[in-house]
Amino acid sequence: MAYIKHGYPKLVVDLGKLRHNIEYVKGLCADEGVEIAGVIKGCTGLVPCAREYEKAGVKFIASSRLEQLAALKEEGFKTPLLMVRIPMLSEAEDIVRYCDYSLNSEMVVLRELDKCAGEQGKIHNVILMADCGDLREGWWDKDEMVAAALTVEKELANLHLAGVGFNVGCYGSIVATPEKIGELIEVADRIEAALGRPLEILSGGATSSFMRVLDGNLPERVNMLRIGEAILLAYDLPVLYGYDLSAMHQDVFTLQAEVIEVKDKPSHPVGERGFDAFGHQIEYEDRGIRRRALIALGKCDYGDPDDLLPRMEGIEILGASSDHTILDIQDLVDQGGDLKVGDIIEFDLKYSTMVYLTNSANIEKVFVGE
Repeated sequence: MAYIKHGYPKLVVDLGKLRHNIEYVKGLCADEGVEIAGVIKGCTGLVPCAREYEKAGVKFIASSRLEQLAALKEEGFKTPLLMVRIPMLSEAEDIVRYCDYSLNSEMVVLRELDKCAGEQGKIHNVILMADCGDLREGWWDKDEMVAAALTVEKELANLHLAGVGFNVGCYGSIVATPEKIGELIEVADRIEAALGRPLEILSGGATSSFMRVLDGNLPERVNMLRIGEAILLAYDLPVLYGYDLSAMHQDVFTLQAEVIEVKDKPSHPVGERGFDAFGHQIEYEDRGIRRRALIALGKCDYGDPDDLLPRMEGIEILGASSDHTILDIQDLVDQGGDLKVGDIIEFDLKYSTMVYLTNSANIEKVFVGE
């Protein structure tokens, strides 16, 4: 099969702006005695992006995808690698081979990690996860968690119990308040009392917990945060919670797409209506004849068209099929502008679109600003 090089759609990644964001967040956290695990899953573990984290001297590089961390290990990265999705039992051997640390919440997996570490002649570091209400991973029964910690400490000689952690905000939308983070500290206190030694790591959450650093009220025992979106995009905390992150770059990633059609058309579909390409029934507003443009990418590339953010004023995203995105550009025309076939339109991203686009083989990735 012939390889066809497409100029567009293109994702331009400004590594200089990414490096600035990493160093800015790292500095704010350091002022509170907190190390960061730079989470690279949002950009699909792109190696040039991951290198900026290593250059910036983060304590850990983290991902929920083993293949991303394996690629970094094979590239010779020296920064400790952290697996932030609790491991599958079937991947325990490779977790030990490629990851220095992993988050865990199942004894059967911990025993398998111990076995694999013994076979590989390694000591694997584990962080036990507490579920404090977001209802994703972690021990809900804290007595069981303390017992698990004692088992790791006393019976699993090839594992090192490095610490405890928790996650909020990703499933149950629970806010990382100081009181909620305090529940993790209570668990850590119980485990340390049972072990008779301090834990090295209290991992107090992800980007949602970075709010506590910005407010200056992160409980002081927390010494590690797993931060992804706040570095890569710096979008959620300003838009959803009103935080001022104007010192950071919100345009590390730029999507560029090519216009393939520009025409005046009705704004309401004409004819008997059924279902769209994804099996949905959509309601359309009849606004009369409007100037419309198509660009050459669709839901297969980025997921939800509502999560694309046009940089040019006067452009409204109407919707998309698998491979086409439909734009209303009538307001642009009314303001004296227009688009023509072959023009390139730029978009900012949200977290979900960043994940899709960086993962898509159909999107050319270009790195600038090194």
